[in-house]
This record gives sequence, C-alpha cells and structure tokens, in this order.
Amino acid sequence: MGSALMSIGTRAMTANYAKLQTISNNISNANVAGYSRQDVLLETSKGQFSGAGFFGKGVNVVTVTRSADKFLTAESATTKATASMDAARLGALQALENVFPTGEDGVGYAASQFLNGMVDMASNPQDLSARQVVLSRASELAARFANAGVQLDTLQAGVNADLKTSVDSVNQIAANIAGINQEIAKVNGVGHSANDLLDQRDQLISQLSQFVQVTTLPAEDGTLGVFMAGGQRLVLGNQATPLAVAPDPMDSSRSAVGIMEAGGGLRLLSQDTFTGGEIAGLLKFQNQDLVDARTGLGQMAAAISARVNQQQSLGLDLRNPPGSGAPLFSVGPPTAGNASTNAKDASGNFLAGVSLTVADATQLEASEYDLAADPANAGQYLLTRRSDGLVRSIANGATVDGMTVNVTGTPGGNDRFLLQPVTRTVNGMKTVLSDPKGLAAASPVAATANVNNTGTAKVDSLTVVNAGIDPARTATFTFGAANGSGRDYSWSLFDPATNTTTTGAGTWQAGQPIALNGFELQLKGVPASGDSIVVAPTEFPATNNGNALALAALRDEKMVGRRTDAYGNVGGGVTATDAYAGVMSGVGVAVQGAKSAAQISAGVADTMARQLASKTGVNLDEEAAQLMQFQQSYQAAAKVLQVAQQVFDTLLRAAGA
Repeated sequence: MGSALMSIGTRAMTANYAKLQTISNNISNANVAGYSRQDVLLETSKGQFSGAGFFGKGVNVVTVTRSADKFLTAESATTKATASMDAARLGALQALENVFPTGEDGVGYAASQFLNGMVDMASNPQDLSARQVVLSRASELAARFANAGVQLDTLQAGVNADLKTSVDSVNQIAANIAGINQEIAKVNGVGHSANDLLDQRDQLISQLSQFVQVTTLPAEDGTLGVFMAGGQRLVLGNQATPLAVAPDPMDSSRSAVGIMEAGGGLRLLSQDTFTGGEIAGLLKFQNQDLVDARTGLGQMAAAISARVNQQQSLGLDLRNPPGSGAPLFSVGPPTAGNASTNAKDASGNFLAGVSLTVADATQLEASEYDLAADPANAGQYLLTRRSDGLVRSIANGATVDGMTVNVTGTPGGNDRFLLQPVTRTVNGMKTVLSDPKGLAAASPVAATANVNNTGTAKVDSLTVVNAGIDPARTATFTFGAANGSGRDYSWSLFDPATNTTTTGAGTWQAGQPIALNGFELQLKGVPASGDSIVVAPTEFPATNNGNALALAALRDEKMVGRRTDAYGNVGGGVTATDAYAGVMSGVGVAVQGAKSAAQISAGVADTMARQLASKTGVNLDEEAAQLMQFQQSYQAAAKVLQVAQQVFDTLLRAAGA
C-alpha cells in the first residue's frame, strides 16, 4: 500500500519538477533571440489491474518539446530576405541619387550655361573675355561629367566591397549550420529532439536570409539541407559549400558571385539565382540601376561633345590667319570586351575580338549590348540591346544605333562580347582647347541681300551644316515667280579655283531653309520676283558671329537619342537639358519605387516575425501563471509522499504489534 502511494507521489514530484524546470528555463530565455518556448509532455502511467479494477500508477515524463511552426518559420525567413533585398537596393539608390543634383549644381544647368555663353560670344565675337567665359563654362561642364563618373566608380567599388562582406557572412553562417547539423545528427537516435540546437539552427537560417533567400529540406538523420534558387546547395548534412566574389567575366570592374566546386574551381552564378537578401539587392543595383545611370549620362556627354566639336569644326577661329575650329571636348572612347571565358590560343590571346567606332553620337542609345555569333546565319552576329532586349542579326562592319561594329577573327559558338558605346564616356571627359582665340565664332561664309530687293525677305540665319563646304565658292540665289505658297528660285555657284559656275533651280517655302554647298540659308519675310541673295566667303571673320549663333542654337537642338526610322530618316531625340532631366527623373522614380517596396516588404517581414514570435515565443504572463500552478502541484505531490510515509509507518507499527 505505502509503496504504491510512494511511487505515485515520487512520479508526481518528478513530473511537476520537470514542469517547473522547463518553465524557469522559458522565463530565463524569454529575451533570447530565436528561443522557442519549451514544454514538458506528460502521459498517464499504465494502470495496474486488481480484483477491484484498474488502479492508476501516476504520471510519466515523456519528453521536452519546443513550440515550432515550420510554415511560419519558412515564411518569416522568406519575407526577411525580401525586405533585406529591398533595403539594400534602396540604400544604394539613395547614394546614386546624390550623383544627380538638381538646380545649379546639376550637369543640366552647367550644359545650359555653357551654351548660353555662346550667345554672349555671338554678341561680341572679338571680345576675348566673352570667349574666356565660354571656355570656363566648358571646363565646368566637363568637370561635372567627369566628377559624376568618379562618383559612379565609387559606388561600384562600394558594391564590390559590400558583396564581399555579405558573401563572407553567408559562408560563416553556412559553416555554423553545417556544424549544428552534425551535432543534431549525433543525438538523433536517442528518441528526443535537441531543442536548443534546433533553435540555434532556425536562428542561423533567419540570419542567412538577411543575405540570401534559401529553402530548406529536412533529412532523415535530423539534418537540414539549405538551398538557393535553382536547387543550388549551400549546406548538405555537415558540409557547407562556400560562395566567392569574382570579377564579372564580361566587365571586370563589376562583381559576380560564384560557388566553389568540389574540385576547387569557381562556378559563377547568374543574378537570377539570388531571389532575395542583400546580395540580390546589390546585384540588381549594380547590373540595372547603376548601368542605367552610367549609360544615360554617357549618352548625354557623347552627344553634347560630338555636336559641339562638329559645329566648332565648321567655323573659323580668331587666330591669324583664321582656321577651322579645333575640338573643344574629349571623352572616353567606346569599348568592346571579350568575356573571360572566350576561346584563346596557346599564348592566352583571344582568337577573336570586337572594336567599336562612333558613327553618329546623336544616335547612340543609353544601353550596353551583347554580341555573339548568329547560329542561324553564318557570318552574321546577334546583337542584343540590354536596355530593352531588342535582338538584331548584323553583318561585320554594320552601323547600328550610331555605332559601327567591327569583328576581327572568327568568334567561337560560345564566345560572348560586351559592347559599351557610352558606359565610360564621362570618365576622363575634359576640355582640350585652352586658347580663347581658338573658339570658332565666325562662319566661313556670309549672306548678303541685294540692296535693290523689293520683297520683305531678310537673312534670318546662315548655318554651315556640312564639313564638305567649300567656303571659297560664291553662291547667288535669284527669285522668280510664285509657286503655290512658295517661290521658285535659280542658283549659281562660282568656283574661283576652276573659274567655273554651276547652276540649278529650286522652290523656296516659308520656314524651310535653302541648302547648298554645305550650308543652310534661312529667310525671314517673303522675297519678291527679281530679288537676289549672295552667299560669299566671309570677308571679316573677326566680326562675324555666324558659327557662334549656330553653337548657341545647340541649346534647343534635339541632339540626344535620335533614331533612324525604316526609311532612313533621322529624327526624335531630346535636348541636352531634357536628357539630363530624363536621367535624373529615372533615378528618382527608381528611388521612390524602391522606397515603397522596402516599406511594404519591411512591414510584411515585421508582421511575419511577430506572428512567429506569438506562436513560438515566451509569454511571461502565461509562464508566471504556470509557475504558480505547478508549484502548488509540486507541493501537493510532496504531501502525497508525506501521507505515504505516514501510512507506511503505521503499517510497520501494526506489524510490530
């Protein structure tokens, strides 16, 4: 009798003590990150049969469990990875936004001021101080472009460093997960779960999600496999596969992330492998946002410098004797690079190569390109514009989007080339003209209306538009009868070198220029029959401002991003200031979009974390209530032992009597 009571009391004290011990452990770990509330699982001991029925034998302690929810744990890790990706990209974009200041600090303002300076020079082309102002503003514009290039390089260097830091963290966490997997596997056969080790592993998975989004797969031995998108393993059993950062095979200034193979080699992973975490955010910023900013700024710099240099070459400078204007700007050249994996000869030299030349800077696109052999057309190449995915099959030497592509050697079927017509344009942009007399303000030809003209037509502008002009020739335009809304005219072009005259005819229309010998003559008013205008070599270049006016007109010319239509006509484009506004607006929109995405994903991640904590975390109020409950139960069990002892003593005394 007494022994049965004693056994039941002992079991009760043991069970309640286990409860008290677990509750105390919960309370002490309530503020430990990743700790899951533990509980003691109890079961009723199998009853003992007697003639009077089954009598209970107390309670058994089965095991200690942990509050875990696989779904919430996985969702919390996934949403944390998304939030980390959005936050990393947002931080980088906000730094990029500083490269494009608004107002007077911006590149657009400097471009406008530079071209406005041409107006002052046109007002007094002999004034050296006005010319010096133009040169100073040109230097300021070039410096702002170059400084932007330096800042973009600094951002790229920051991305490279952050990627290395993130990859180091991933490798450390993955190694820790593999170590815990090994410890869990050792105790897997004892029939009880290693709760603290499981908590540590879940916490490490959560930490890993800050850098890369992963999925997990449990194994029969209690270990957990950790995989990235595409089934790429990070941890399998007690083995962790390290990641590494290497130069991008297409552009060594950028970084790519790879995984170490069993043989020691590095296999680079595509950006699509990283679907969440800081690494994904950094790669997206590097390969999309930073490239868009570089190419947009480079497109603008290439167009401005090319058009200014071109117009400068069409005028006459202030030197004695006057000569054609020298280039004002120089910019970084277009580049084309081999992928590091392209075929090489025994000496390590690439078997094929690509070079780029700019055919028309105003038609350059704000994009990079991929080039590869066209498998369907021998001798042709597939050119993919990265900005919009447009694919075209081109021949060697073809001119596309303002650039001419020249291939040397015979590319292999797996060879790839990266074409960067404007990516490095702003780097090293500078002015190469320092003499104010070198500015070509004068036009090589001047137009004069006959004093005996009876119509209202006046010379509005005379612009040299073609380097093929022969300024020694004299052109005479004589207007005849009306033709619809216009007026017919005849022209003659006298060449003093050969003492010959060429003649022809045309029809003048209001608002349309008359083009001849590389110049365009624009009239204001309406000529009468018999009126004439002569375009002859400029007699006094020092006082002529024809080319300065043409340079000033570039301010309103749509020179950036022109395109050739199916009929060969060139049109479209935007002005220099509008181009800068477009790039700045693109960055601003990206920042706002990233900010919105970061706020939403952070909110979702916080909600999932709170749901997980409410399901698996410690509630101190509940633990305090249970502490009092099982304290009383423990005391009651002790009372059972006391009664059992008294019963046993009574039995002993009765037996002794």
